[in-house]
Amino acid sequence: MSSTTYAADRTALLIVDPYNDFMSEGGKLYNAIKETADASGLYDNLRKIIPTVRAAGIQVVIVPHHRSHQHGDDYAGWRHVNMFQARNAPLKAFEAGTWGGEFNPEFGPQPGDIVAKEHWAQNGFANTDLDMQLKQRGIQKIIMVGLIANSCIEATARYGMELGYHVTLVPDATAAFSPAGMEAAAQNAPMFAHAIVSTAELLAQLPPAKTAAVF
Repeated sequence: MSSTTYAADRTALLIVDPYNDFMSEGGKLYNAIKETADASGLYDNLRKIIPTVRAAGIQVVIVPHHRSHQHGDDYAGWRHVNMFQARNAPLKAFEAGTWGGEFNPEFGPQPGDIVAKEHWAQNGFANTDLDMQLKQRGIQKIIMVGLIANSCIEATARYGMELGYHVTLVPDATAAFSPAGMEAAAQNAPMFAHAIVSTAELLAQLPPAKTAAVF
């Protein structure tokens, strides 16, 4: 267990890709992550982490994937479409204007949250305003939760470390497309994370809930 503490004014919780297609039953990718989500306790742990973070006054940031579009090919004219993009293009996950492309009402943004610009592939910092949004608020530590453990979580966390952020991973608040994906994420994590904690360990290190001022 890390002894790290998370000051409310210098910490942000990054919730990656909380779309209905991932996190709501009936979503296009809900069943694809169900095995690992059930095994990790993803949903129950997010239900503990997110309200506690908000109560403590820690900034919540939504880090969304690019929404696909109904008409045309999102990758038309691209010289280098990777294998994962090509395989998943026909699925049109997170399609703009559809229920699946909307944020899950429980895990998505609330008033006061930041919604970063959409990332095209895996890294939430690449070609988005995420770094600026964090730096403008004096954020030094980022806590990563959401999807997918060995792609968007890992890619964003890796680059966050390179940018100078203190990176915390919470493996039981993530999921992947397979147990092998979760294992790959676990094997790689010590290369870039500053802290790897369980939900229970994280909650024990968060500041207490802010109390409302009495006049």
